Amino acid sequence: MNGVVTLIAALQAELGSDAVLTAQSDLDGFTEDWRGRYKAPATCVVQPSNTAQVSAAVRLCAAHGVPILPQGGNTSLCGGAVPANKGIPPVIVNLSRMRRIRYVDAANNSMEVEAGCVLKAVQDAAAAEQRLYAVSLGAEGSCQIGGNLATNAGGTAVLRYGNTRDNVLGLEVVLADGSVWNGLRALRKDNTGLDLKHLFIGSEGTLGIITAATLKLHPLPTHHALAWFAPADLAATLRILGLFQAACGSRLAAFEMINRRQLELVVEHVPNRRNPLGQLHEWHVLVELADTGGGDQMEALLQQTLEQAAADGLILDAVLAANDTQRATLWEIRHSVSEANKKAGVGLTTDCAVPVSAVQAFIEQATRAVRAIVPGLDIVVVAHLGDGNVHFIPFFTFDAWRALADSDATGAALRRCVNDVAYTLYGSFSAEHGVGQTGLAEMAHYKSPTELALMHAVKQALDPRNLLNPGRLLPRHSLPDPGLD
Repeated sequence: MNGVVTLIAALQAELGSDAVLTAQSDLDGFTEDWRGRYKAPATCVVQPSNTAQVSAAVRLCAAHGVPILPQGGNTSLCGGAVPANKGIPPVIVNLSRMRRIRYVDAANNSMEVEAGCVLKAVQDAAAAEQRLYAVSLGAEGSCQIGGNLATNAGGTAVLRYGNTRDNVLGLEVVLADGSVWNGLRALRKDNTGLDLKHLFIGSEGTLGIITAATLKLHPLPTHHALAWFAPADLAATLRILGLFQAACGSRLAAFEMINRRQLELVVEHVPNRRNPLGQLHEWHVLVELADTGGGDQMEALLQQTLEQAAADGLILDAVLAANDTQRATLWEIRHSVSEANKKAGVGLTTDCAVPVSAVQAFIEQATRAVRAIVPGLDIVVVAHLGDGNVHFIPFFTFDAWRALADSDATGAALRRCVNDVAYTLYGSFSAEHGVGQTGLAEMAHYKSPTELALMHAVKQALDPRNLLNPGRLLPRHSLPDPGLD
């Protein structure tokens, strides 16, 4: 206890008392995830204002042997940004005060931002210079760039622009001993050894704390053409995707699919959301084209491609957005799925990726596997169909979940059977959410001993005492446990 008191006093002296939160009433918003599924104590929360203060906080925690939990907007779906219930409670390093956009270089199509910048603020700053930061998520109004980088976030624009990893040029990182690596280079070509930034992107704060990033920008699309349609079935959806890819090439910016149950939940639980079509169908797809010009041509191309699909018997109904307001309204439906699911019940969110050609088989086989365990269970599907990322969600009402004799075991069995299907189709159990706490057992189950050994070797080299976000990403074997010796 004396060591913790000494550490807190040292942190207050270094960062200022207002940057160190210790009262339980102040900690609650940082120690529980936004869905209320994970909660554990923390030693304190520190809110540094710059990289030097992050470095100082890490150095002090390391000197006292106290684990360090980096935290951004706390929008994780897998328990990666809140404490785990084991060992010494960590010091949470929350980066929300580090929200400065350092510069936008339109000529170089790059910008430098601090890790606490909210994604929407980064998008807006780029747009002000007629540039696009292409990563787009449902949580973009609250998630932070540091968290996006730490999890290699995906989202709705991966089809055209790639994951977060594909939109980063350089990083600044505080390492486990408090030293700072400045890799904030805005270069497309730098062939001087290992590209170290890729060690930290997707590492979920287990190798270092990302404090700033140089991001890749693109020309800002000025014209969009969007439609919402109901495909005849799953097979038709994949054929329609192929038609759009052939006809539109790089103009195809998004191809997002939800099932009937997901749309019902959005309409029922989120105000001002309505079904865009005349009736509910089993599957609904949002498709968008985007470019820097040729708006009339894109609208014609969108309509022609839909008409071709309809003539081939692939589409049951469709509506085209006539203006920006209608476009925004249709996107709001897609971006409301997490809010709706949280309000409606308990969704066992999975984050599988399979080859696009295997999406139909994955959904059909996973549905059979889940209902073999819980007959008749609701299934919610949200898919970034263009890149093969399917959120297949076994869904319980709150009452049904409470009625389960062993909800933890049932939830684990359901997730495992879905992930097994993805694995047999040469897929992954995590496409964009990360591993966090939820996926630790899956890492141990699906990753080969060679892969795990390589990851542990990197962890050992950069954080030999396992102080950075312990209990996340990597299964425990061969890792020291802070506070459990």
